[in-house]
Amino acid sequence: MTRLTRLHQVAACAGDLDATVDFYREQLGCRFIARFDPPGIAFFDFSGVRVLFEAAAPQTVLYFWVDDIKRAYQDLQSRGVNFDSEPHVIHKDAEGIFDNPETEEWMAFFKDPAGNTVALASRVAE
Repeated sequence: MTRLTRLHQVAACAGDLDATVDFYREQLGCRFIARFDPPGIAFFDFSGVRVLFEAAAPQTVLYFWVDDIKRAYQDLQSRGVNFDSEPHVIHKDAEGIFDNPETEEWMAFFKDPAGNTVALASRVAE
C-alpha cells in the first residue's frame, strides 16, 4: 500500500521573482538550485526538500516523493483518489540539475478535500 511519507517539493507564490530569489539566496543564505525564465520559476533546496517559487502561483502545492509513480498512482486510484492527470513527464533533466543526468521528473496531480493541489513526484531514467 502506498503511503506518502517524504515531502519532495513545495510550490509557493513569489510575486516579484527577482526580489524573492535575492531574499532567499543573498539575505537568508539558502541553497539556490536553478531559475527558469520562462516560465518564471526558481528552485531552492532545504535539506533535500525543494521549494519552487513561481511568480504567478495561485496557491501552495505539496509534492510527495514516491519511488514508483505508476504503482502509487494505481494504488491511490484504487483507494478513491481522483487524479487530475495521469503520471507524465514534467522535466527532462539531461544535465542533472536536480538529480542524476539523463533522468526525467514525472508527476501526477490531484486535489485534497479543501481543493489544495497535491502531487506525486518520481524520477525515471530516460
